Amino acid sequence: MNDINKYLKSDLFAKELGIELLSVKEGKAKVKMKITQNHLNSAGTVHGGAIFALADFAFEAASNSYGTLALGINVSISYFKAVSSGILYAEAKEISFNPKLATYLIDITNERGDIIALFQGTVYRKKDKLSDNYITKNNK
Repeated sequence: MNDINKYLKSDLFAKELGIELLSVKEGKAKVKMKITQNHLNSAGTVHGGAIFALADFAFEAASNSYGTLALGINVSISYFKAVSSGILYAEAKEISFNPKLATYLIDITNERGDIIALFQGTVYRKKDKLSDNYITKNNK
């Protein structure tokens, strides 16, 4: 297992929400979340925070896919459609990259491909590598 997969497996919040990594390669990632009752807000639709967390995990996966620690410095999300059941997917694509900063667009869709939300995020790239030592040290 490579460093990015080990790093992402240590994200306990994503695990708690039931978010699964489907694929990750340099600058791209796809994740999914099966909607449960625990994802719903008082109105009976998926909580905006759950949708945000799904998109944020795809953002994390894509931005760290080069094996160098990348941390979000700015994000925004726009919600377009409410949903209360089924499966949500978030697909991250890198749109700008340089050694210090990179920007990603993340589409959040349902199983029919309807756009539920759009997330945009920018990361700052640190010099730290996602090594076993770093992963172990920071996840105690």
